[in-house]
Amino acid sequence: MGTARWEAPREFDDFIRARHAVLLRFAHVLSGDPHQAADLVQDALERTGLAWRRLRSDDPEAYVRRVIVNTYINGVRRRRRERLTDRPPETAYADPQTRDEALWRLLGTLPRRQRAVVVLRFYADLSERDISVLLGCTVGTVKSTSSRALAKLRVALSQPAQGDDGRG
Repeated sequence: MGTARWEAPREFDDFIRARHAVLLRFAHVLSGDPHQAADLVQDALERTGLAWRRLRSDDPEAYVRRVIVNTYINGVRRRRRERLTDRPPETAYADPQTRDEALWRLLGTLPRRQRAVVVLRFYADLSERDISVLLGCTVGTVKSTSSRALAKLRVALSQPAQGDDGRG
């Protein structure tokens, strides 16, 4: 007697093949960490697969993004890997796109909810209303959270870089 094995419907497999890279990039921008992004996407797809029959007629990508954002904000699943140093000597993942390290560092200084709002608004290009639905809050909360996050980023950008005395 073996255990029952769950088989994903073909349309769920098709969804994963079509949207996995996009979801992974979204989670990477959100978390700032490629390994955490992979974990977030894997969790979200697991949950989506279990709810697929209910979701397939709705917008499954919106559901996956919501799970990714909520898991990230709530920190339910903290990083599995130990992180002993800020930068390991070698990496297993290389982002094919050039990224602005200063921007990544600045996004990393924001609280999770502020970072989520900034990423959803300016990376995922969602409306304030869509973000409020996704996060389960009011449009006003999205606006104020975004405003605080952008103000914090502006202040950080206006300060000289560490080691830069401004004398060019």
